[in-house]
Amino acid sequence: MVNLIIGNKGSGKTKRLIELVNSAVEKSNGNVVCIEKERLLTYNVNYRARLVETDHYNVSGYEAFYGFLSGIVAGDHDITDVLVDATLKIGGKDFAALAAFLKKVSELSDIAEQDFTFTISADESELPEEIFTFCKKI
Repeated sequence: MVNLIIGNKGSGKTKRLIELVNSAVEKSNGNVVCIEKERLLTYNVNYRARLVETDHYNVSGYEAFYGFLSGIVAGDHDITDVLVDATLKIGGKDFAALAAFLKKVSELSDIAEQDFTFTISADESELPEEIFTFCKKI
């Protein structure tokens, strides 16, 4: 399942994501991965969650981002949840490319049987409607 936390800057998306990461760590029987663009959440996220910075690996754009996520999922079959902050900063503000990316992630989620959650810093009305056919807003 792919979940989206949508809202404009300053609306509490990252705070909500941190709560979800920490909650997932407490109830997961496997590993929880939190992905961020740059090191910002170190002291907010439970130490048992794997915190990964995309800038450290020079990940930029949705194709590279999808490959990065696929590699993480393929490398650890015990992952139950992948939570991502600052999706548009990593992939870009092209909403059509975002929709294609999320569709592929939805398929990856089904194959790997893992949940993905993304924060998206935009107004919901800006996003293509098709996104909500394979993603759930939380």
